[in-house]
Amino acid sequence: MLKLLARIVSPRPAAVDRPPRRRNPDAVVDCAIYRAGLRKPGAVHFAQAKRHRGEFLWLGLHEPDLATMRTVAGVFGLHELLVEQAVEGGHRPAVETNGDVTRLVLRTARYVEHAELTATSEVIDTGDVTLLIGSWFAITVRHGAAGALWPVRQEIEKRPDLLRAGPWAVAYAVANRLVDAYLDVSMQVEHDLERLEEETFATRHSADIAHFYQLKREMVELKRAVLPLQEPLARLLDLTVVPDGLRPYLVDVRGRLARAVDRVAGFDDLLNSILQARLTQVTLEQNNDMRMIAAWAAIAAVPTVGAGIYGMNFTNMPGIDSRYGFSVTIVIVVLVCSGLFWRFKRAGWL
Repeated sequence: MLKLLARIVSPRPAAVDRPPRRRNPDAVVDCAIYRAGLRKPGAVHFAQAKRHRGEFLWLGLHEPDLATMRTVAGVFGLHELLVEQAVEGGHRPAVETNGDVTRLVLRTARYVEHAELTATSEVIDTGDVTLLIGSWFAITVRHGAAGALWPVRQEIEKRPDLLRAGPWAVAYAVANRLVDAYLDVSMQVEHDLERLEEETFATRHSADIAHFYQLKREMVELKRAVLPLQEPLARLLDLTVVPDGLRPYLVDVRGRLARAVDRVAGFDDLLNSILQARLTQVTLEQNNDMRMIAAWAAIAAVPTVGAGIYGMNFTNMPGIDSRYGFSVTIVIVVLVCSGLFWRFKRAGWL
């Protein structure tokens, strides 16, 4: 009986929040072997991959954990620093060589559709992609929702002439895709800026400028993705491991990246100009409000002064004993107030 009462009185233990199970425990998006520019048929697992002459392997990973990356490192002979860097996200664009492996980091960017720009609208979604390029393998590690690489694989598999260049063809294809994404995002942001400019100079506009600062913060995210890539991409062209046949393609990517950089920098200046114009409008609106308040206060002061004077307890005051004193006073107050109203209206204060 006591045990039953204890079960009824004692509260149930709170349910433990368990992390959702991943459908893909090893974080592998795709893994394929390419020979002579063509993908070899059949499924392959990276743990069973072996080096063969004239072939290279492309392993795509999405947010792998440390255990998975250590397994990958054991198969491909990666340095432990590369493993730690690949597990963590949020890296800046960079290129470096560690032994026979080149590490290339690029930021991803995606435009988030929204009905209207508000103080909490998410405009730009960013992530990063780490490429580990070896003599016989290319490993892509993606963090974040932006920058899915399955379209890159589909496109490059239709171009066997590029795939014959080996693992560095993957690096070109990924960089090419992400730079195109920068240009697409910049075009969408340009439309937002146009709508913001129209709203700013419209006849009726909102006094809230929080959405200006929200877009400015989102532009900072885009700048962090686009601008720092210029130096790594230039250094990439100086590496001797890059095949000569891919250099013209990488030069083309660098040229389009320069266009994206110019656009983003120009948008930032334009947003600053629109913001300054809106702040100036807010200041003018506040001045107009203050002038209107001052005008109505001056008009209201006329009857207040009259009532204050004749409200004093004095015997000898003009008009006190007159039959028409009150009426004359009201007429004078109305005329003075009407004159002030006409004057302020003409001056644009009302």
